This record gives sequence, C-alpha cells and structure tokens, in this order.
Amino acid sequence: MKPSASSEIVARALSLAIHERRIAPGTKLGEDELAEIYGVSRTIVRTALQSLSHIQLVDIRRNRGAFVAQPSPTEAHEVFEARELLEPRTARSAAAHATEDDVARLHKHIEQEHEAIRAGDHGRALHLSGLFHIEISRIADQATIAGFIETLIARSSLIIALYWRRESALCESHAHHALISAIAEHDGQAAEELMHSHLVDLHTALDLRAQTETPLSLKEALSQ
Repeated sequence: MKPSASSEIVARALSLAIHERRIAPGTKLGEDELAEIYGVSRTIVRTALQSLSHIQLVDIRRNRGAFVAQPSPTEAHEVFEARELLEPRTARSAAAHATEDDVARLHKHIEQEHEAIRAGDHGRALHLSGLFHIEISRIADQATIAGFIETLIARSSLIIALYWRRESALCESHAHHALISAIAEHDGQAAEELMHSHLVDLHTALDLRAQTETPLSLKEALSQ
C-alpha cells in the first residue's frame, strides 16, 4: 500500500468517526496512538491529520498536537444566523436566473446525496449537501455573496457534523426537492421562504449544549 493511499484511508476513517460523533469535539488525536490503532507510521498519520486540518475538521496547535475541531456554540449560532440572512435572498435570485441545465445539476446533487445517506456515508452526504447550497449561490450570479456563503457553509458543515442530534441535520430530502421545484418554476418568493425555513430547521436540529457523556478512548471509539 502506497503511503499516500494509506494516509487517505486514515483520513477517511477519522473523518467518518468525527462525522458519526464517535470522537467528541476537542479530543486530542495523538500521532503515536493513531499509528498503533491503524498499523501505520507516524508520518502517514501526520499527513492524514494535515489533510483533515485543511478542511477544518482538525485543529493542529503548535507544540500541543492535533485535536478534533470544536466550534463554540456562539460561533455555531452566528454562522447559521448569517446563513439565514444571506441564503434566502440568494435562493430568490437563483429562481430568477436558473436554466434547465442548472436545475439538472441540482437534481444530480441530491441524487448523489441520497446515495451517500443510503450507504451510511454521512460525511460524504454532508459534503454534498453543502455543495447543493453553494450551487444555488452560483446560479444566483452574485459572486461576492457566493464567496461569503461558501465560507459559511464550510464552517457550518463542520458544526452540523459535530453537533447534530438527529439524522435530519443532514438536509432533508423534501427540503431540497421543494427548493428545486420552486427554482425550476422561477418562483422567487417560494424559494426564499423555503430556504429560510430549511435553514432554521437545520439550526434547531443542532445540540449545542456542553458535552456531558464520558468520552471514549481513541482506541475504543475507533474500534467501533
């Protein structure tokens, strides 16, 4: 097995464990312990952790090591409040600009998302859900706002992954289907209202209370 392939496998396994909340936010990810768990070198583990830090699932702190990222409840609320302000208007604009090809791409996104959910790959499903929202901002043809939205979605995807309390924190199929229908029909008001209610529902699906359960050791969590 090539080292690069090994690091990708380790990164994927850790990402899945984080998304499934088997590893709690703030957990230290020791290189020696992970190397022993996965039977690989520390170099491979370090590469995997670096790749996860690039997508903000892991925080690497100088002289302290790597930790599962832990957005604060305040940040989580602020991120979703910002999305609730920006994305409904963007959905209205998307409804005004959408072509048949745009609608087809949106359908493809949710088909792939549903496939991932059926396969139990919540990490991929969450990633695809974020891409769906980014695609709507692209269709709206508002480049500056789209940049803000893309940044917010990247952070909120991590927040959802860490703090969901029910599977519907992954975007519900009916919510995305309804949005596509409104956009395809060029119904801006319906698209705006649907996006707002959808984001409020995502926001309320999060459990931002302090973690009270006793955390598992890395070995226990990753052997599940």
